[in-house]
Amino acid sequence: MDSGAHKFYPEHGFDSRELLETYFSNKQEMAFLDDTMKFPMECLHRAFSEGHIKGDILIDISMGSFIHHLYTASGFFKEILVLKCSEQCIMELNKWINTRTGAFDWSHIMTYIKYLEGNGDLHQDKDITLKTNITKTVKCDFDKENLTDLEVLPPADCVISGAMLEFISKEQDDYIRFFRKFTKLLKPEGYLLIIGVLNASFVSIGQDRTHVFKYNENFVRKVLADEGFVIDHCAVQKRTSVSDLTDYEATLFIKAHRE
Repeated sequence: MDSGAHKFYPEHGFDSRELLETYFSNKQEMAFLDDTMKFPMECLHRAFSEGHIKGDILIDISMGSFIHHLYTASGFFKEILVLKCSEQCIMELNKWINTRTGAFDWSHIMTYIKYLEGNGDLHQDKDITLKTNITKTVKCDFDKENLTDLEVLPPADCVISGAMLEFISKEQDDYIRFFRKFTKLLKPEGYLLIIGVLNASFVSIGQDRTHVFKYNENFVRKVLADEGFVIDHCAVQKRTSVSDLTDYEATLFIKAHRE
């Protein structure tokens, strides 16, 4: 399919529940477990376990309504503020936070949390802790100078970006411009954690193909350096899934701080 026929997330949106079912569920045919869940969770666990990243406020700006990457983080911050670009993503997330009927079931990742943290007795507590720690779900708009418009957020000790920039950018200038906007949410000494997909051009969600801005590791490294960030750790995992639903080549994780 020609890239011009792809849906563009900021203009067309997507079915947030369909995204979860296709790329984050425990269905037998779900081929992306290692890439979308295990690898990011392992990287985040290592990053937080080093003890440098902690504080009062964590801001998460991630595509869709997934939350598995926040389980480890919830033990290191008093509050987690979640920013989403669509009301549908906020509704899906709030359904889980409030334990409503029909909320997406994340219980399948508890086995991996046990593997990472070595404690099988605190899983239910961790679920409750994360739901309690997410104190705000806020609509954001990257076309506005202040992402959250009139709502002013406290500066964050850490910002996590999970595959957001590649879904809202059409070209390099977009990526850089949006990067500058969300990193303004960081305290001067704060940490930035990026989860992304390399060399992707589309992701299939339901019957639609959604555009993804295609970039490589060198591009992200240059953006970070040009914007005054020092990379503390970078990990790349080559794609393990076999599927024609998307064409990414690898999953990226970066831990960085301002120089």
